[in-house]
Formats: sequence, structure tokens, C-alpha cells
Amino acid sequence: MPADSFINNQLSKEFSVSEISIRIKETLENNFGYARVRGELSGVKIAASGHAYFNLKDHSSIIGCTCWKHILTKIKFALNDGIEVVVLGKITAYAGQSKYQISVEMVEPAGAGAMMQILKERRAQLEKEGLFDQARKKTIPFFPAKIGVITSLTGAVIKDIIHRIADRCPTNIIIWPVSVQGENAPGEITKAIDEFNKLPPNKIPDVLIIARGGGSIEDLWAFNEESVIRAVSASMIPIISAVGHETDYTLIDLVADVRAPTPTAAAEFAVPIIANLQYTLNYAYNNLYNRILGAIRLYSQNLLVSSSILMYHKGYIESYQQKIDELEFRFKSGVPSLLSTKSTKLSGFSINRLSPVNIFKYKALQLMHLTNNLLASSEKLTNIFETTLSFNSSLLESLSYHNVLKRGFAIVKSEGGNFLSSAALADRENKMNIKFYDGQISVKKL
Repeated sequence: MPADSFINNQLSKEFSVSEISIRIKETLENNFGYARVRGELSGVKIAASGHAYFNLKDHSSIIGCTCWKHILTKIKFALNDGIEVVVLGKITAYAGQSKYQISVEMVEPAGAGAMMQILKERRAQLEKEGLFDQARKKTIPFFPAKIGVITSLTGAVIKDIIHRIADRCPTNIIIWPVSVQGENAPGEITKAIDEFNKLPPNKIPDVLIIARGGGSIEDLWAFNEESVIRAVSASMIPIISAVGHETDYTLIDLVADVRAPTPTAAAEFAVPIIANLQYTLNYAYNNLYNRILGAIRLYSQNLLVSSSILMYHKGYIESYQQKIDELEFRFKSGVPSLLSTKSTKLSGFSINRLSPVNIFKYKALQLMHLTNNLLASSEKLTNIFETTLSFNSSLLESLSYHNVLKRGFAIVKSEGGNFLSSAALADRENKMNIKFYDGQISVKKL
């Protein structure tokens, strides 16, 4: 068909505005479908219906976006102007304004700057709720019988934790493997914490370690997710966080009961050094043994001295000497067994009463009491000093020579400033200064 005929056929057909709008909409949707678009948020508006409308822009262009309510509720951060994001959505058209737009299906932060802004807002919200308060922190047990570890099975982290615990104090370790980055990581970490807390009392760990190696803010983002933070806060089991290197900080470090700078340090926080405990126990045993044995020998010597004085009671004394010897034999055989029993009990002994935190709280109360006493004493002394100062000021004022001058007396000084207390001294001067209460005059001898 000739071009002119084709054009004439097209022009002979009339379209309504709605028909043209529908055709344009279909052309856009059929040719583009879904697309991932990166840009900066601008003109964000949330309607009363719960739907969001905003623009994506770059250095030279702008495109409108519509985010329906059911999609908006799934976005885990606030949509604010200036944040760089990646939007997944369908290219479509809005006939009411003859404009093309993106029907948003998903919004993700793009770049470290955007993520830091989201992190700042999330931290402020959770801190306002009190999730990071020190009063919520739980005490890490001194000698845990079971330790739960939530981390990836790949990499050096799990090996470092296992080896460090084995070197310091071998104990039962329950490993719950999870993804430590990516979309699935927050859900898996949250589930691991919840499931550990649901275990029967005889299987539940005494402490949990949540760990992973270092990385960028994107790599560590799972440990900033709100679901993970709330799971850690709700855990009845004390938690040690060991995420990233020493300089890496995530929100899980703020909500955990203890933050370790590295996974290896987390293992050190979790268990004591068994060799040190054994040394302390042996030292206590030997010290107690030698003290008691020394006491027995001392009493034995005293008895021998007394027996020399009371020879006529030899049989009576020998009977007691034999009893003492029997006590010594029983002590030597019974004390090791007793100490062994006490040592077993020591392994389950809680040192919460010796916790530096509790000691610090007690000392803080003492300091507050002493401070109050000091303030009361200083206020009392200040009042006494003020009263004394007022009295002395009044006394000084009453004794001041200025009051004497007001009663008609005067002070006579030589031209050089020396006091002239007699007529003989005044007669030697050619010029004198006479001071009255209201001023001073100079006189010359005629």
C-alpha cells in the first residue's frame, strides 16, 4: 500500500482521548514491562489512602512513581527526599495527566550514603523505644555449660570461635548455621534466635554468640534490620555480638548484652580460662591444707608440753594424743575428697554477686550518700562562715578610724606621709597634711 494511502487510512479513523490513552499505556507496558531504575527520591507524598507518590531524578531527567499501600508497608525504611534508591516496577501511563510513570513493586536503598541515612533514622527510633538501654542488658554467665553460636558454616569465623573455646575452656557448643548477608539473612538470624529461646530448659544454651567477619555496610546490613534487633532485645538468653572487625559497628552491637570487637574476642568473653581456675583451686587447696595441718601440729606440740607438766596424768594425755593423731589421719584422707566435692560445686557457682557491675552500683550508691553529706556539711559551714564574716565586718566598721574622724578628730601627716602624733614632731615640719573625715588640706608653717 502506498505511503499516502496508509496515512490517509489512519487519518480517516477517529480516536477518543481515552482510546489514545489506553493505546499509549498498552504500548509502554508491552515494550518495557518491569525495569530496575536508580535515582534520587524527590517530592515524596503520602496520601490519606496510604499510597505514596514521588519522583526519581538524576542529573538531567525525572520520572514519576506510584507506590501502592500494600507495597509501601513492606518497605523497611522511610521514603525521604534526597535518598538514592533502586526501584523495581512496571513502566505504565497515567491517563489522567497524560504522563508515563513507574508502578513500584520494590524499593531498596542505593549506596552507602542512603544506607547511613536509613541507619541513623532507625537507630533514633529504636533508641527512643529504649531497646538500647543499659538497664535491659543481661549478665553473661561466668561458666556456661552450653554455648549457642549463630553464624555461617563457611569462612574462618566459626573455626576461630570453636578453637578459642576449646583452648580456654572446652564446653558444649550448639551451632545454628545461617546466611550472614543477603536477602535471606535477617529472616534466618531472627528465626535462629527465636528457636534457641524455645528449646527445653535442659537444652537451652546459657549464652548466644552472633558472629560474622568484616565487610562493607552493605555486607553487614542484615545486622541492622529491625527484625533482628527486636529478636535480640526479646531474647531471654544473654547475647554476645561479634559482627565485623573492631571498627565495624551495627545496631545489633547496641542491643546485645555484650559487644565483642571480633569473633575470637566473643569466645573469650563467653568462657573463662580453665587453667587459671584450676591454678586458683589448687592454690586454695594447698593453702587450706597447710593451714589446718599447721594448726594440728601446733596443738600437738602444746599437748606434749602440757604432758611434761602433768606426767601423773600420762594415761589421760596419751588418750587425747591418740585422738589427735586419729583426727590428723582422718583429715589427710578426708579433706581431698571434701575439696573435690567443693570443686565440683564451684563449677556451677555463679559469680553474679562478684560482678563488677554490681560492685560498681554499690559504690555508686556510696558515692551518692557521701556527696549528699558533703553538700549538707558544706552548706552548714558556709552559713557559719557567712555569719562570722558579717559579725567581723560589723566589728571592723565600728573600730574604723573613719568613725573617729566624724566625731571631730583629724590625722596629721608630714609632707612625706609620716604620722605626726605630737606637737614636737609637728613643730619640725614646714608643711603638713591634715585629713578630716570628708577630705584633706595642706598647711604651711608661717
